[in-house]
Amino acid sequence: MGDAIAHRGPDGEGFFRSNNVGLIHRRLAIIDLAGGDQPIANEDESVQVVFNGEIYNYPELRQQLESRGHVFRTNSDTEVLVHLYEDFGKDLVKHLRGMFAFALWDARQRKLMLARDHLGQKPL
Repeated sequence: MGDAIAHRGPDGEGFFRSNNVGLIHRRLAIIDLAGGDQPIANEDESVQVVFNGEIYNYPELRQQLESRGHVFRTNSDTEVLVHLYEDFGKDLVKHLRGMFAFALWDARQRKLMLARDHLGQKPL
């Protein structure tokens, strides 16, 4: 499946697999060139995300999340998604400004969330 989307991201690839869930990401590196490989997880790796797009307000969101005790391992806008999900669940999308599509796996609840921006600029 990753080979089928190789043309979308020549800068890297990443995989997450657990039981009956698999996430595949092909990367076109724009933000956090060195540390933005995906999938990206929260601190205990119970939430995993693969993401395509750009979150324009991620610096402000990151600052708010850090003030609430979240710890970031990268400078990527992608990592904001897992921490927003921890605080807001599926309502995290209400906080996002940008163009995006993502798949987020919550291992604790055994739920997969798929989302994209309101205009559908990025393929899901």
